Amino acid sequence: MERAALIARLREFAGAALVERDGACFLVDPAWGERERAQWEALAARRPDGWDGARGWLCVPTGGSAGTMKLARHDERTLGAAVEGFCAHFDVARVDAVGLLPAWHVSGLLAWVRCAWTGGRHTAVRWKDVESGASRPAGAGAFVSLVPTQLARLLDDAPAVAWLKTFRAVLLGGGPAWPEILAKARAAGVPVTLSYGMTETAAMVAAQRPEEFAAGDTSCGRALPHARIRAGDDGRVRVGGASLFFGYWPEARMPEADGDWSTDDLGELDGLGRLRVKGRADALIISGGEKVNPSEVEAALREAGGAALGDVAVVGVPHVRWGQEVVAVLWGDRTRETALREGVARLLAAAKRPRRYVWLAREAWPRDERGKLNRARLAELARE
Repeated sequence: MERAALIARLREFAGAALVERDGACFLVDPAWGERERAQWEALAARRPDGWDGARGWLCVPTGGSAGTMKLARHDERTLGAAVEGFCAHFDVARVDAVGLLPAWHVSGLLAWVRCAWTGGRHTAVRWKDVESGASRPAGAGAFVSLVPTQLARLLDDAPAVAWLKTFRAVLLGGGPAWPEILAKARAAGVPVTLSYGMTETAAMVAAQRPEEFAAGDTSCGRALPHARIRAGDDGRVRVGGASLFFGYWPEARMPEADGDWSTDDLGELDGLGRLRVKGRADALIISGGEKVNPSEVEAALREAGGAALGDVAVVGVPHVRWGQEVVAVLWGDRTRETALREGVARLLAAAKRPRRYVWLAREAWPRDERGKLNRARLAELARE
């Protein structure tokens, strides 16, 4: 699709969320507060050195784990490559999708782009309406993207499970999914596809196929045809390929010597080329000189807590003696805390065990429209 046609159609889809300035297009959240708006204005007012408007003209916001806004630069080339790779991987010529996210989220943007690019049908619906059952558009042969928390909530509702089973694939991303929820989805026959991607890669760059998930695979699948993925010497996932962003506005991306981009995710590829993400390098907690991977502790908490445990997250909180304190933040049956501590003690070395357990009401968890957790804000709540 040519740039002019893409922008024209994007105006219709994004509406007020698309801001055009001096040859650049910015996707913005109309509900941003003063802080976010000020960050965006400061970035949007600048231009890359030598800017001619030809490359990386579409800027998609991403918050990052520290909560500081960045604008990932894409254009018709990166988006087109992402669509072509998606279609080749799932063996489809036309993409139909039910979109639960707005244009300023990369998953919402790419769900729409795939449809617009291939002449497919895109049906927008609010997550709250899907969750409540007020609106669940027909999914026959279509794709829908969810994060693990959303999937967990829908699996508790029989009509929602029946709805999910009508889709060609339920694309699951946005964070690690715990084993219990995957087993539940597999037993229910939901066509889940575990995937990996981010704003900087124009969404998905690795994915299973539904039949692989059904057979018991718990990886993020193999690299899509348009992408290449490997683990660097430091354990970080490195991504290359035609959908990779042009850098953060207004800077130009300085590619590594091999042309790939080093993410903040820790991962490895197995003998079949399937990606397994082990956590985030920038989320590592250093407590008393020991490195603690929050994902490992969260997995132990879930194993020890079982079905009685609701949401769980592990964060590092500044501590005068330890440097950082390992804190478990949870909601669920808090009367089981003693049993939970005992279970974790059997599974983890002392340095990795949470020193404090903070219980928050479900509605107090800081999540965005699709349920993705704001860990920076959660760490602040754990300190209060």
